[in-house]
Amino acid sequence: MSDCADGISRWRMGASGSRRVAFILFGLFTFLAFPHEIPFAGVAGLPASFDLGLLFSWAVPAALVSAIRGLSPAQAARSAFAASVLAYACFFYWFLVVTLDYAGMPLALGVLAPLLPALFVAPFTALFAWGWARSARPTLGSVALLAALWVVLDWGRGHLLGGFPWATLGYGLHQDVPLLFYTRWGGVYVLSFLAVVVGLSLERAWHEGGRARRRDLPWILAGTAALHVVGAVQMNAAPAPTSSETVRVAAIQGNIEQGQKWEATRQERILATYLRLSERAAGQGADWIVWPETAVPGLVEGDSNLRLRLERFAEERAVSLVVGGMGVDVDPEARRFTDFYDSAFLFDPNGALRDRYDKTHLVPFGEFVPLRSLLGHFFESLATGLSSSDVTPGRRPRNLALLPSAGADRRVLVGVPICYELLFPGLVRHFAAEGAGVLLAITNDAWYGRSGAPHQFLAMTAIRAAENGLPTVRAANTGISAVIDSRGRVQQRSPLFEESIVIADVAVRAGAKPTFYSRRGDVFVGLCGLLWVGAGVRRRTRGGRDG
Repeated sequence: MSDCADGISRWRMGASGSRRVAFILFGLFTFLAFPHEIPFAGVAGLPASFDLGLLFSWAVPAALVSAIRGLSPAQAARSAFAASVLAYACFFYWFLVVTLDYAGMPLALGVLAPLLPALFVAPFTALFAWGWARSARPTLGSVALLAALWVVLDWGRGHLLGGFPWATLGYGLHQDVPLLFYTRWGGVYVLSFLAVVVGLSLERAWHEGGRARRRDLPWILAGTAALHVVGAVQMNAAPAPTSSETVRVAAIQGNIEQGQKWEATRQERILATYLRLSERAAGQGADWIVWPETAVPGLVEGDSNLRLRLERFAEERAVSLVVGGMGVDVDPEARRFTDFYDSAFLFDPNGALRDRYDKTHLVPFGEFVPLRSLLGHFFESLATGLSSSDVTPGRRPRNLALLPSAGADRRVLVGVPICYELLFPGLVRHFAAEGAGVLLAITNDAWYGRSGAPHQFLAMTAIRAAENGLPTVRAANTGISAVIDSRGRVQQRSPLFEESIVIADVAVRAGAKPTFYSRRGDVFVGLCGLLWVGAGVRRRTRGGRDG
């Protein structure tokens, strides 16, 4: 924190007015690069949300480097750290909702909650600023090198200490459909790379001004346009799967308040709500019906009556039913539950409980307490309705096998990523690599309240669909439920905090070749890392010769 205070002090005392403006713009552009909910939109007759990422994602790196121009590497890192803490503390304002409304923390701690993710992000911003101050040169090669550094740091943020990749820069471009084609090769990180290349190129041309600006700007704009043209052409030319099954899929949005989900007196009403909405979906011809994460208010494997009702519904309506609930392991000798899981259950059209997938990547402090022996006295996991202790992670991502319709003679593989897993491209790609023909994403976003977080989470889910070239149906407890096509375009979406059914005919891709990203993962990130390491070796070698 002393570095942060030092950075703020330098900013106030020594920075020019233009530098201060650039730092303010960095914070503003960071906020505007991602979708947000508009408070009281319905009362004012405004749209429910706004999404300006297409305009501002490019501007984030441009504003940052403009703010640190002329600073030494150490000064740039300290100033960027301080600016990043302030910017992301504002961006993660919805942590207030999570900690105050659902964790029951005191107001003083709740107000500080947005600082925790901000302090996690800020060191990566500072590292980029340090690298820029050491390496920036007025050449295209330098711009590409710095974009590669940004990508490596984005990847690191998604993996260090379990990772927290929320607000990775590339997600701001989730509506730029032509560029989404490139995610099939490099994941969301290729979008970060392109945003940084364009942003730094524009900033460099603008900073140099005069003849250089007039010379470089047309080339930058032409190159950006060419990337869009190539992406659009290639996306449209993508080969069709060798075969596909058209399945009518319904996502059920029960709109159950988070504070009511685990109240024993409300279990019957919650179950009745989901069954009522599912009846409507079945009446509209749904073959598959999907409930959100932890939608089932009880133990499917521990309550025979509850299980029987779900089995009977699936059999009588001749549907495959995928429901989120609490999975358990049982010690038969001690006759007690030993482990609790955040799970997805599959009921066949014949009424049988066929399979269970257990969530593998859990939410720290939400489903388990890291370093419990050290921190357990101060924190408890938020998901207390799931278990009085930590939730247990599943072994690995794996697909479920569903019948396309009642009476079908063969099954299709389906990935069911659960909530937090959708933040991690390296995890979700395993579903596609192992043959999934569609993703059924289930989540509970009630924690976030009426904030920008559900919109941002939907954007990340859309990128997962584009990376893997798979249609995706998203069922969320309070929204946003959605249907996303294999190009990453949101075709249908529900409003927030309303009961809703999102239903569509989905071409489940059987026999489709997985995308390069699905098969090989973060090769692009590895190339960026090699580029940066190679540049460092070259610089040291050159310095040795000069010496």
